Amino acid sequence: MKLKIVLYHITALLIIVVWGSTFVFTKILLLNGLTAAQVFALRFIIAYVLLLAWSMTRKRFRFFASSVKDELLMLALGITGGSLYFLTENTALNYTTTTNTSLIVCLCPLFAALLISLFYKSQRLRPIQIVGSLIAAVGVAVVVLNGQFVLHLSPLGDTLALAACLCWALYSLLMIPANGRYDVVFITRKVFFYGLLSIIPYFIIYPEIPSLESLCRPDVLANLIFLGAIASLLAFLVWNWLMKRLGAVTTTNYVYLNPVITIIFAWMLLTEQITVYFLVGTILILAGMYLGQRKTKTN
Repeated sequence: MKLKIVLYHITALLIIVVWGSTFVFTKILLLNGLTAAQVFALRFIIAYVLLLAWSMTRKRFRFFASSVKDELLMLALGITGGSLYFLTENTALNYTTTTNTSLIVCLCPLFAALLISLFYKSQRLRPIQIVGSLIAAVGVAVVVLNGQFVLHLSPLGDTLALAACLCWALYSLLMIPANGRYDVVFITRKVFFYGLLSIIPYFIIYPEIPSLESLCRPDVLANLIFLGAIASLLAFLVWNWLMKRLGAVTTTNYVYLNPVITIIFAWMLLTEQITVYFLVGTILILAGMYLGQRKTKTN
């Protein structure tokens, strides 16, 4: 049992490594003329088509949930973990700095832990877990700010970043009842479906269709396949499965490592520098995660 738990944690770390690398791959696509909304839609289309095709080969294939209430739950998951999350996060970058956006969005484990403990008495946080979450949050701030402790406040941009943060916290909360009633494959497929369905109004207002020529470029195609098949399909499947195995709070805490992984990839691929602030912040994040992943208080 202990070995299984260790493997679950290693798997969560690997998913964060994948998600941390998406910044670099998405940046390549943006430099090739694609918009943030196009990248989101294309990666979710690839993920949904692949998962739907595989699901239809299963004996117990189902398209709809057991009730209208549960179908609305799937819609909420698709919005909070898909369209609204990506739109608010990417749009925030147009109105505030990357530092502000990264700092606010990466604090979602703190919001998720507080939200889940509010709705589920069995997962109320112990004082040591609250302290751990705060230490990890400080570590994120140290890594993201990188010694430049000056924040340029932007009400609209920072509010959008906070909305993205709350979206992922709500997604983590909603996954608890969803995981209790449905299998991970069905839930993940619904997240992709409703994420795509709920992004349609955006494209009606801002019609953006990438050219076939740009999509057929080898580097663009390769990055899209990675983002769709690995960073979306595989990563979402495994992440939702981990929420069922480790719990939503413990799994979501790994998001604290997202800026650390992003900076490591930027150092390897974009020749950005590793600073002492990065090292200190990483130590704080790891220490905070260790304290924050202690078992929740049960009543």
